Amino acid sequence: MTPTFTKIALFLSILVISGPAFGQAGPRIRENFDFDWMFLLNDSIEGMAKTYDASKWTAVQLPHDWSIHLPLAEKNGGSMGFMPGGMGWYRKAFRCPASFKGKRISIQFDGVYHQSDVYINGTHLGFHPYGYTGFEYDLTPYLRYDAENIILVKVDHSISPSSRWYSGSGIYRHVWLNVVDPVHVSTWGTYITTPVISDAMAIVDVKSRINNSSVKKRNVLVVNNILDSDGRRVATARTALVLKIGESTVVGQNIQLRNPALWDIERPYLYTMETMLEAEGKVLDRYTTSFGVRSIRFDADNGFFLNGKSVKLKGMNLHADAGILGTAVPDQSYLRKLQILKEYGCNAIRCAHNPPSPEFLDMCDSLGFVVIDEIFDKWKTTGWFFGYYTKYFDAWWQNDLDAMLLRDRNHPSIVLWSVGNETSEQGDTTGTGVAIAKMLRDHVQKTDPTRPVTVVIAPGDLSNRAYHRNGFAEVFDVVGYNYSEPMLAEYKKRNPKAIMFVAEAFPYYNGRRNFVRDYAPSNPWYVVAQNPFLFGQFVWSGVDYLGESSGFPSTGWPTGLFDVCMFEKPRAAFHRAVWNDAPMVRIAVADQSLDIDPGKDHWSWPHLAAHWNFPQYNGHIIEVQTTTNCDSVSLWVNEKWMGKRRTADYTNNTIVWHVPYAAGKIKAIGYNGLTESAHFELNTSGKPSQIFLNADRKHIRSDGQDLSHITVQMVDENGIPVPDADQMLRFEISGNGKIIGLDNGDLRRVDPPKVDAVKTYFGKALAVVQSGKEQGDIMVKVSGDGLQTAIIQISTRLLKE
Repeated sequence: MTPTFTKIALFLSILVISGPAFGQAGPRIRENFDFDWMFLLNDSIEGMAKTYDASKWTAVQLPHDWSIHLPLAEKNGGSMGFMPGGMGWYRKAFRCPASFKGKRISIQFDGVYHQSDVYINGTHLGFHPYGYTGFEYDLTPYLRYDAENIILVKVDHSISPSSRWYSGSGIYRHVWLNVVDPVHVSTWGTYITTPVISDAMAIVDVKSRINNSSVKKRNVLVVNNILDSDGRRVATARTALVLKIGESTVVGQNIQLRNPALWDIERPYLYTMETMLEAEGKVLDRYTTSFGVRSIRFDADNGFFLNGKSVKLKGMNLHADAGILGTAVPDQSYLRKLQILKEYGCNAIRCAHNPPSPEFLDMCDSLGFVVIDEIFDKWKTTGWFFGYYTKYFDAWWQNDLDAMLLRDRNHPSIVLWSVGNETSEQGDTTGTGVAIAKMLRDHVQKTDPTRPVTVVIAPGDLSNRAYHRNGFAEVFDVVGYNYSEPMLAEYKKRNPKAIMFVAEAFPYYNGRRNFVRDYAPSNPWYVVAQNPFLFGQFVWSGVDYLGESSGFPSTGWPTGLFDVCMFEKPRAAFHRAVWNDAPMVRIAVADQSLDIDPGKDHWSWPHLAAHWNFPQYNGHIIEVQTTTNCDSVSLWVNEKWMGKRRTADYTNNTIVWHVPYAAGKIKAIGYNGLTESAHFELNTSGKPSQIFLNADRKHIRSDGQDLSHITVQMVDENGIPVPDADQMLRFEISGNGKIIGLDNGDLRRVDPPKVDAVKTYFGKALAVVQSGKEQGDIMVKVSGDGLQTAIIQISTRLLKE
């Protein structure tokens, strides 16, 4: 197993389930607190009632998004995918053993959407308005030992929508119970940088914030050990200090790491910093931080450099939802998504437009993605669909910005901090917008001077836009531009020192100067590829997502390269071709009559199908596209040769053919010179007779959280996929697991999701199966009218310590 996947497996195994007893040993306990919650919707009287009536509450497991399960209505608005918000209450009863007395105990929420109030045993702990940053509360003064304690969380999403995309509602990320010694490392309390790197040695600078919440002065030894990917200690540093009562201090240490392995996109090597606090021969705390040794540099003329090597960022914008699962996305769902994108050729992610979950960034570190971490969409913009943060901005911007910076600063994958996206302040001419921009930039640079600060600018004529007359763009180290490729070369001539990238790019059509929506069929990627000063591009969007709907009954944005099931669309062949060196060719049929959700016009694409079932066109001339990175392509329809054509003679790496349709087989062969380098074919299917089930993982952990994704494909008697005879399929599950989602990739729906039936789309569907907490097998049975029933077995195993 490679170091990358060892790290991923280790990180996932940390999600230890909680039970009546706290099973972790050692000086620090971090207990997953996702189980055994009760939920109540829209009943404030019952939510705050002193007497608990369990019959009015529903048992739920975190992460939880209540909106995804509710009926759709046009009145709810397209930003939320026509799903409602509301007021939610969460309640959890737990016991603290007497052995925890004298410890500091806190509860940590990775994400609650939004405007949350948290109570412990009736005492209000605090209010947190922003739905995209984590927060922590000290429970210690309010706990009862060897007795029942009650956590109550109120979540107010009654004014919805509140983001421009589907935000979901509820405690949609993990919750943790942390138990530490009064002398301990702060949450997010380590800061690791590598200011000097050579082949022979790296200087690792580590700053550790140490707290003493005990009632006496303590003599403490701070030990920082660097562990390699196999867990072996390869370097260490020790510092003695005296901590006064109530003191919080930062200890700085420089550690020499010999022959460092570098973190990069191809080989994302990770080290672990083990921070130990010792006193009187006893280990008081052990805090671990993953980090990588790497250097980054941005150049105005030549783009981005990672470890001294020029890298063009082939990026995607991603929102946080996972289709039918809403925003309550299990970790394994994120991992599957990122693994698919990595194989596809994507090397960079822009987190649009909020910080992602901490597990998502751990995966980016382990897989080798470059990341832009973004804190806000808008700042103080007013408006019914994106202005909820306006009233909180002045009081909360620093708290939320710090929540991102302190939590995420040790991730080697992150190379840019973004503080905003298409804010209205970019066009401000009063000086207010520039003042806010400088305030945010200065705070980021003070907190983490090792990465540049960026902001993302709305599209338009760059020469006349206010943000280039009012000094707004010039505030930032790097500027991202949305949909402005035709104008960037001209702007660069006037501003040669500017460092820039394309933060959002249309997936297919290009614009022209002063006219963004020109529908020119020349992919914007070529502008980035041909200009070294543009260090990368981020396609909008890489994956379909919920919200920002163009109209009911579509619940989301359907023009990504992958659908919400992570099924690769025919249109994705272009970026696969230009983002990879490995020879490839794909075939698609262009047909505007296909049943495809068009989405918003300029983000759309000519309708394509990757199948050869078109009996309605028998004998008619149809358009066939072969997308490739090979020099030329030969095409056959059955045994009839259609010719050989050069890729360079066509736009978008796509050769366009017009051929008579005939059922059977269409085949394309890609050539580099005279060498046959790639092959692809499509076959006409018969009627559906079978169901083919393919699980991405047949062995999963019995931790109550792990997943298996089962691709469901209708096939004919010869095993050929059937794309044009969609029907309802029925699902049954038994054993140690449950189906938590059935999806087909089509965002158009009018009913809440089901877990026992789904209609296929282009012959496919996806079942998401989650393990229980007992070891054993899961059996999934899928049936449909006129189809042979299919059964697949998933085994679950105990979590390895």
